[in-house]
Amino acid sequence: MKDQSTLLSVRNLRTEFQTQNGPVKVVDGVSFDVGRGKIVGLVGESGSGKSMTALSLMGLVSSPPGKVSADGVFLDGTNLTQLHPDEMRRKRGREVSMVFQEPMTSLNPVKTMVQQVGEPLAIHTDMGRRAIRENVLRMFETVGIPEPAARLDVYPHQLSGGLRQRAMIAMGLICEPKLLIADEPTTALDVTTQAQILRLMMALRDRVGTAIIMITHDLGIIAEMCDEVNVMYAGQIVEQASVFDLFDRPSHPYTRGLLASIPKATEKRTTERLNSIPGVVPNLAKLPQGCRFHPRCGDAMPVCQVQQPELTDLGNGHKARCWLHNKQGGKL
Repeated sequence: MKDQSTLLSVRNLRTEFQTQNGPVKVVDGVSFDVGRGKIVGLVGESGSGKSMTALSLMGLVSSPPGKVSADGVFLDGTNLTQLHPDEMRRKRGREVSMVFQEPMTSLNPVKTMVQQVGEPLAIHTDMGRRAIRENVLRMFETVGIPEPAARLDVYPHQLSGGLRQRAMIAMGLICEPKLLIADEPTTALDVTTQAQILRLMMALRDRVGTAIIMITHDLGIIAEMCDEVNVMYAGQIVEQASVFDLFDRPSHPYTRGLLASIPKATEKRTTERLNSIPGVVPNLAKLPQGCRFHPRCGDAMPVCQVQQPELTDLGNGHKARCWLHNKQGGKL
């Protein structure tokens, strides 16, 4: 742990899967910190390793075929990588929880909402059924579910997408964990419901003090919610910064490409095409030599094609994995 203000400290997290063609690294040397009560973003295109990072932190990667290793994943001083699976199960739900991307596939269709949302209390406390029901009702009220008493005994298919997502957040927070991992919590929701869910999470952070890892590809959500941001590409973090630094002076070409692709609000209609990053995220089983982004980068230099850059400290905690900011790249 770095200091008492740091809740989670991840060091050199690696996740790989065995395939017919050998091991494939889907998370490769990821390191970051989450402060107490802070919201930290993980942002990047689909396939960049964001969700797999979250599943690795939660101990939810099946082994085999997956294998997770790290120099350390410290949650409030406890190294999660050294815990027995039974000890890790006791941590999940009580100290660290996760809101999954699609609630309809995460919720059990044959269990009522009170059974599912109250399950962490049944596992981690000695509460009776009546006390669990009362706690679930209070949590439904907290997350803004209308007519909460009438929703306790319904099944997931009887709720709208927004209400299912609120129920998932209620399940994640019912034991008041120290850390909540939210994986694309507003995917497939309409804009109004998205805004409500995001305001809800920030209000709960302020009330309960829970730190949040926000996983998303939406830079608008990052700008609105996060204190710090980690930009991921092809299994690695390519830029780390405070949210203000990231938007004021993006330093990695990939980050600049993501920001440039955001539609701009203008008074006049235009037929101009939106900016985009050429190419696609590389196949993790066939990564390019050198910098993983160089085939799509307009600033690529000869060194980028042969040698992989390290994260370079640019000052004030701002780091970028790019030869443009490394003396060996010859371009400072």
